[in-house]
Amino acid sequence: MPEPVIPLDAIADTPAEPEAYDWNSIVNDLNQLLRLRVTPIGLQRFRTEEEMAAIPRLRRPTAVHTFDQIVAQAARLGWTVGATAKDLSGTQCTAVIGLTPRDEDWLSGKRMAGVWFETLEDSAAHQAAMDLAEHGRYEAIVASPLTSGRLPRPDVCLIYGTPGQMIIFINGLQWSGYRKFQFSVVGESSCADSWGRALATGEPSLSIPCFAERRYGGVLDDELLMALPPRFIPKAVAGMARLAANGLRYPIPQYGIQSDARAGLGRSYG
Repeated sequence: MPEPVIPLDAIADTPAEPEAYDWNSIVNDLNQLLRLRVTPIGLQRFRTEEEMAAIPRLRRPTAVHTFDQIVAQAARLGWTVGATAKDLSGTQCTAVIGLTPRDEDWLSGKRMAGVWFETLEDSAAHQAAMDLAEHGRYEAIVASPLTSGRLPRPDVCLIYGTPGQMIIFINGLQWSGYRKFQFSVVGESSCADSWGRALATGEPSLSIPCFAERRYGGVLDDELLMALPPRFIPKAVAGMARLAANGLRYPIPQYGIQSDARAGLGRSYG
Protein backbone atom coordinates (compact mmCIF):
# COMPACT_ATOMS: atom_id res chain seq x y z
CA MET A 1 0.00 0.00 0.00
CA PRO A 2 1.20 3.59 -0.59
CA GLU A 3 2.99 5.29 2.29
CA PRO A 4 0.89 7.81 4.24
CA VAL A 5 1.13 11.35 2.92
CA ILE A 6 1.93 14.24 5.27
CA PRO A 7 -1.11 16.57 5.44
CA LEU A 8 -0.53 19.77 3.50
CA ASP A 9 -1.36 21.95 6.51
CA ALA A 10 1.51 20.30 8.39
CA ILE A 11 4.06 21.42 5.82
CA ALA A 12 5.29 24.89 6.68
CA ASP A 13 6.76 25.65 3.27
CA THR A 14 3.71 24.74 1.17
CA PRO A 15 3.14 27.75 -1.11
CA ALA A 16 -0.14 29.63 -0.85
CA GLU A 17 -2.54 29.62 -3.79
CA PRO A 18 -2.46 33.05 -5.49
CA GLU A 19 -5.57 34.69 -6.90
CA ALA A 20 -4.24 34.44 -10.46
CA TYR A 21 -1.25 33.17 -12.41
CA ASP A 22 0.60 35.01 -15.18
CA TRP A 23 1.31 31.86 -17.13
CA ASN A 24 3.01 33.62 -20.03
CA SER A 25 5.58 35.10 -17.65
CA ILE A 26 5.97 31.92 -15.60
CA VAL A 27 6.48 29.67 -18.63
CA ASN A 28 8.87 32.19 -20.16
CA ASP A 29 10.91 32.03 -16.96
CA LEU A 30 10.83 28.23 -16.99
CA ASN A 31 12.05 28.17 -20.58
CA GLN A 32 14.86 30.61 -19.86
CA LEU A 33 15.99 28.73 -16.77
CA LEU A 34 15.59 25.17 -18.08
CA ARG A 35 15.45 25.40 -21.91
CA LEU A 36 12.47 23.07 -21.98
CA ARG A 37 11.76 21.17 -25.19
CA VAL A 38 8.14 20.30 -24.35
CA THR A 39 5.30 22.71 -23.63
CA PRO A 40 4.26 22.78 -19.94
CA ILE A 41 0.57 21.94 -19.63
CA GLY A 42 -2.22 21.92 -17.08
CA LEU A 43 -4.89 19.36 -16.25
CA GLN A 44 -8.25 20.42 -14.88
CA ARG A 45 -11.21 18.23 -13.98
CA PHE A 46 -14.83 19.27 -14.43
CA ARG A 47 -17.90 18.10 -12.59
CA THR A 48 -19.91 17.67 -15.78
CA GLU A 49 -19.25 17.23 -19.46
CA GLU A 50 -21.30 20.39 -20.06
CA GLU A 51 -18.93 22.46 -17.88
CA MET A 52 -15.99 21.09 -19.83
CA ALA A 53 -17.65 21.95 -23.15
CA ALA A 54 -17.60 25.66 -22.23
CA ILE A 55 -13.78 25.77 -22.58
CA PRO A 56 -12.92 27.83 -25.70
CA ARG A 57 -11.54 26.02 -28.77
CA LEU A 58 -11.84 22.65 -27.07
CA ARG A 59 -10.97 19.57 -29.10
CA ARG A 60 -12.67 16.25 -28.40
CA PRO A 61 -11.28 12.83 -29.33
CA THR A 62 -12.67 11.29 -32.51
CA ALA A 63 -11.25 7.87 -31.57
CA VAL A 64 -10.58 5.95 -28.37
CA HIS A 65 -7.30 7.10 -26.79
CA THR A 66 -5.19 6.41 -23.76
CA PHE A 67 -4.96 9.39 -21.43
CA ASP A 68 -1.23 9.46 -22.27
CA GLN A 69 -2.27 10.42 -25.80
CA ILE A 70 -4.53 13.22 -24.53
CA VAL A 71 -1.64 14.60 -22.48
CA ALA A 72 0.70 14.31 -25.47
CA GLN A 73 -1.68 16.17 -27.77
CA ALA A 74 -1.60 19.11 -25.35
CA ALA A 75 2.14 19.00 -24.55
CA ARG A 76 3.54 18.15 -27.97
CA LEU A 77 0.94 19.60 -30.37
CA GLY A 78 -0.29 22.55 -28.29
CA TRP A 79 -3.94 21.48 -28.38
CA THR A 80 -6.61 21.94 -25.72
CA VAL A 81 -8.24 18.51 -25.41
CA GLY A 82 -11.14 17.37 -23.26
CA ALA A 83 -12.19 13.82 -22.47
CA THR A 84 -14.63 11.76 -20.45
CA ALA A 85 -14.34 8.11 -19.48
CA LYS A 86 -16.05 7.02 -22.69
CA ASP A 87 -13.29 8.64 -24.76
CA LEU A 88 -10.53 6.70 -23.01
CA SER A 89 -9.24 3.18 -23.52
CA GLY A 90 -10.06 1.65 -20.17
CA THR A 91 -10.19 1.91 -16.42
CA GLN A 92 -6.41 1.71 -16.01
CA CYS A 93 -6.41 5.28 -17.39
CA THR A 94 -9.69 6.56 -16.02
CA ALA A 95 -9.25 5.38 -12.42
CA VAL A 96 -5.96 7.27 -12.09
CA ILE A 97 -7.64 10.61 -12.90
CA GLY A 98 -10.73 9.80 -10.84
CA LEU A 99 -13.26 9.39 -13.63
CA THR A 100 -14.06 5.78 -12.69
CA PRO A 101 -13.81 3.93 -9.35
CA ARG A 102 -11.18 1.56 -8.07
CA ASP A 103 -13.58 -1.40 -8.00
CA GLU A 104 -12.95 -5.08 -7.29
CA ASP A 105 -12.36 -5.89 -10.96
CA TRP A 106 -9.75 -3.12 -11.20
CA LEU A 107 -8.08 -4.11 -7.93
CA SER A 108 -7.84 -7.76 -8.98
CA GLY A 109 -5.17 -6.90 -11.52
CA LYS A 110 -6.26 -9.78 -13.72
CA ARG A 111 -5.66 -7.86 -16.95
CA MET A 112 -1.96 -7.42 -16.14
CA ALA A 113 -1.24 -10.83 -14.59
CA GLY A 114 1.05 -12.94 -16.74
CA VAL A 115 1.88 -9.91 -18.90
CA TRP A 116 3.47 -7.36 -16.59
CA PHE A 117 3.58 -9.46 -13.42
CA GLU A 118 4.26 -13.13 -12.78
CA THR A 119 1.23 -13.89 -10.62
CA LEU A 120 -2.24 -12.54 -9.99
CA GLU A 121 -1.08 -11.65 -6.48
CA ASP A 122 1.79 -9.56 -7.88
CA SER A 123 -0.58 -7.81 -10.24
CA ALA A 124 -3.12 -7.08 -7.50
CA ALA A 125 -0.34 -5.69 -5.30
CA HIS A 126 0.63 -3.33 -8.12
CA GLN A 127 -2.94 -2.08 -8.48
CA ALA A 128 -3.24 -1.50 -4.75
CA ALA A 129 0.03 0.47 -4.74
CA MET A 130 -1.12 3.02 -7.33
CA ASP A 131 -1.97 6.59 -6.28
CA LEU A 132 -5.34 7.64 -7.69
CA ALA A 133 -7.30 10.88 -7.76
CA GLU A 134 -10.51 10.97 -5.76
CA HIS A 135 -13.45 9.39 -7.59
CA GLY A 136 -17.03 10.59 -7.64
CA ARG A 137 -16.69 14.36 -8.04
CA TYR A 138 -15.75 14.74 -11.71
CA GLU A 139 -16.78 13.27 -15.03
CA ALA A 140 -14.49 15.15 -17.45
CA ILE A 141 -10.91 16.41 -17.73
CA VAL A 142 -9.08 18.89 -19.96
CA ALA A 143 -5.40 19.08 -20.88
CA SER A 144 -4.12 22.38 -22.26
CA PRO A 145 -0.86 24.37 -22.57
CA LEU A 146 -0.47 26.70 -19.60
CA THR A 147 0.08 29.65 -21.90
CA SER A 148 -3.21 29.08 -23.78
CA GLY A 149 -5.10 30.83 -20.98
CA ARG A 150 -7.93 28.30 -21.19
CA LEU A 151 -7.19 26.74 -17.78
CA PRO A 152 -6.29 29.74 -15.58
CA ARG A 153 -6.03 27.62 -12.41
CA PRO A 154 -5.47 23.97 -13.37
CA ASP A 155 -5.60 21.21 -10.77
CA VAL A 156 -2.05 20.11 -11.63
CA CYS A 157 0.66 21.09 -14.08
CA LEU A 158 2.89 18.71 -16.05
CA ILE A 159 6.48 19.52 -16.98
CA TYR A 160 8.56 17.13 -19.10
CA GLY A 161 12.32 17.39 -18.94
CA THR A 162 15.65 15.63 -18.82
CA PRO A 163 17.11 14.40 -15.52
CA GLY A 164 19.41 17.44 -15.51
CA GLN A 165 16.49 19.83 -15.88
CA MET A 166 14.50 18.02 -13.20
CA ILE A 167 17.22 18.14 -10.56
CA ILE A 168 17.65 21.90 -11.10
CA PHE A 169 13.85 22.32 -10.82
CA ILE A 170 13.86 20.34 -7.55
CA ASN A 171 16.83 22.37 -6.29
CA GLY A 172 14.71 25.47 -6.97
CA LEU A 173 11.87 24.06 -4.88
CA GLN A 174 14.35 23.40 -2.07
CA TRP A 175 16.08 26.80 -2.10
CA SER A 176 13.90 28.08 0.72
CA GLY A 177 11.91 26.09 3.27
CA TYR A 178 14.00 23.01 2.52
CA ARG A 179 12.50 19.57 2.81
CA LYS A 180 13.28 16.17 1.38
CA PHE A 181 11.03 15.05 -1.46
CA GLN A 182 10.07 11.40 -1.76
CA PHE A 183 8.72 10.07 -5.03
CA SER A 184 7.29 6.68 -5.96
CA VAL A 185 7.79 4.09 -8.69
CA VAL A 186 4.99 1.60 -9.33
CA GLY A 187 6.55 0.48 -12.61
CA GLU A 188 4.02 0.13 -15.41
CA SER A 189 1.12 2.60 -15.11
CA SER A 190 3.52 5.23 -13.79
CA CYS A 191 0.93 7.91 -14.53
CA ALA A 192 -0.08 7.00 -10.95
CA ASP A 193 3.34 8.32 -9.86
CA SER A 194 2.90 11.63 -11.68
CA TRP A 195 -0.55 13.11 -12.26
CA GLY A 196 -2.31 10.48 -10.14
CA ARG A 197 -0.16 11.17 -7.08
CA ALA A 198 -0.18 14.94 -7.58
CA LEU A 199 -3.99 14.98 -7.85
CA ALA A 200 -4.35 12.70 -4.83
CA THR A 201 -1.85 14.39 -2.51
CA GLY A 202 -1.35 17.95 -3.72
CA GLU A 203 2.40 17.30 -3.72
CA PRO A 204 5.12 17.61 -6.39
CA SER A 205 5.47 14.17 -7.95
CA LEU A 206 8.35 13.14 -10.20
CA SER A 207 8.01 9.98 -12.28
CA ILE A 208 9.91 7.81 -14.73
CA PRO A 209 7.37 7.57 -17.58
CA CYS A 210 6.41 3.97 -18.26
CA PHE A 211 6.19 1.78 -21.38
CA ALA A 212 2.66 2.99 -22.18
CA GLU A 213 3.54 6.68 -21.79
CA ARG A 214 6.47 6.23 -24.16
CA ARG A 215 4.63 4.00 -26.64
CA TYR A 216 1.35 5.92 -26.76
CA GLY A 217 2.21 9.31 -25.26
CA GLY A 218 5.31 10.08 -27.31
CA VAL A 219 7.54 10.50 -24.25
CA LEU A 220 11.19 10.41 -25.29
CA ASP A 221 13.82 8.10 -23.89
CA ASP A 222 15.59 10.82 -21.89
CA GLU A 223 12.48 12.45 -20.39
CA LEU A 224 11.12 12.45 -16.85
CA LEU A 225 7.79 13.97 -15.82
CA MET A 226 7.11 16.35 -12.95
CA ALA A 227 3.46 16.75 -11.96
CA LEU A 228 2.57 19.32 -9.32
CA PRO A 229 -0.11 21.79 -8.24
CA PRO A 230 0.44 25.17 -9.90
CA ARG A 231 1.29 27.02 -6.69
CA PHE A 232 4.67 25.27 -6.50
CA ILE A 233 5.92 26.54 -9.87
CA PRO A 234 6.52 30.21 -8.92
CA LYS A 235 8.42 28.96 -5.84
CA ALA A 236 10.61 26.75 -8.04
CA VAL A 237 11.20 29.58 -10.52
CA ALA A 238 12.23 31.99 -7.76
CA GLY A 239 14.57 29.38 -6.29
CA MET A 240 16.14 28.54 -9.65
CA ALA A 241 16.74 32.24 -10.33
CA ARG A 242 18.64 32.57 -7.03
CA LEU A 243 20.65 29.44 -7.80
CA ALA A 244 21.48 30.77 -11.27
CA ALA A 245 22.78 33.97 -9.70
CA ASN A 246 25.14 31.73 -7.69
CA GLY A 247 26.37 30.08 -10.89
CA LEU A 248 24.26 26.93 -10.39
CA ARG A 249 22.20 26.73 -13.55
CA TYR A 250 21.07 24.56 -16.44
CA PRO A 251 22.72 23.31 -18.59
CA ILE A 252 25.19 21.98 -16.07
CA PRO A 253 28.67 22.37 -17.64
CA GLN A 254 30.94 19.34 -17.58
CA TYR A 255 34.07 19.97 -15.49
CA GLY A 256 36.06 17.01 -16.76
CA ILE A 257 36.54 13.63 -15.15
CA GLN A 258 40.37 13.88 -14.89
CA SER A 259 40.87 17.54 -14.01
CA ASP A 260 41.75 18.94 -10.58
CA ALA A 261 38.31 19.49 -9.03
CA ARG A 262 39.31 21.90 -6.26
CA ALA A 263 38.76 25.15 -8.15
CA GLY A 264 35.31 24.14 -9.28
CA LEU A 265 34.33 22.80 -5.88
CA GLY A 266 35.40 26.03 -4.28
CA ARG A 267 32.98 28.01 -6.45
CA SER A 268 30.01 25.65 -6.12
CA TYR A 269 30.31 24.53 -2.51
CA GLY A 270 32.49 27.07 -0.73
